[in-house]
Amino acid sequence: VQLLESGGGSVQPGGSLVLSCVASGSNLDINDMGWFRQAPGRQRELVAGIYARTTSYADSVKGRFTISADNAKNTVYLQMNNLKPEDTAVYYCNFVVQLITYWGQGTQVTVSS
Repeated sequence: VQLLESGGGSVQPGGSLVLSCVASGSNLDINDMGWFRQAPGRQRELVAGIYARTTSYADSVKGRFTISADNAKNTVYLQMNNLKPEDTAVYYCNFVVQLITYWGQGTQVTVSS
């Protein structure tokens, strides 16, 4: 299983970005999907997760970020609105496939004026 992320970049505070992550491989039996992030000097943290149609969010992003999935395309998205400087981090997608965890390569999101 390989995960390919896209959509990171630089944005001003209050701006928006959409991250995408597509999984490739055979016989993908995806258990759940999620987005994590890691800022310099900090531990990797869960931002949002989705299983079936159930979603969960870190308190710091509730109301601003939305996770969604297109199961037919093996793709998970993260819509990020009203971005803040503290959202600056490398964002990683995470798929659990047949109970094995896979990670994307990471995409940088920088929020700065």
